[in-house]
Amino acid sequence: MSATTIIDTAPLGALIRYTDGSPKPPARLTKKLAAWERSNGAGRLVKKEPPRVYPTWTAPASFTLHEGNFSSDGVILVTIMRSHSADSRLVFEVAEEPKLGQVRVLLDFGGNTELLHLAESVTAAELWIAREGYRNARLEIVSDEDGERAGGVGLAA
Repeated sequence: MSATTIIDTAPLGALIRYTDGSPKPPARLTKKLAAWERSNGAGRLVKKEPPRVYPTWTAPASFTLHEGNFSSDGVILVTIMRSHSADSRLVFEVAEEPKLGQVRVLLDFGGNTELLHLAESVTAAELWIAREGYRNARLEIVSDEDGERAGGVGLAA
């Protein structure tokens, strides 16, 4: 699946795998393995951006994957996000879509929507918002229509 297809059809919260098609090198080849891991991985789809027009060039559409967090004593120290362009040569696939009834915690800004958290229920989402302090976040329940329009049922937060 191409990056453009991910942008057009994958819902926010989907787990996306990507690969360059090359075989994984042995663990003893640490530099080659590190390079391979930069082009082969997975992440949760948190943002989609349309093409952006600048005076001298146009940036292609892109999407951002949340690949993980590094934490210590329950405190997140570093969040790993990776953005991919629609013209990427990598091959992408939807490994898992959000489950029906899960709740997206979304934040709208600059004309885009970003997934902040994917919760199991409205109660869990509201608790997450209260703990993290996102006052402008909104909730969206994952519905069966997500596959067609990558949206959901909206709720006021």
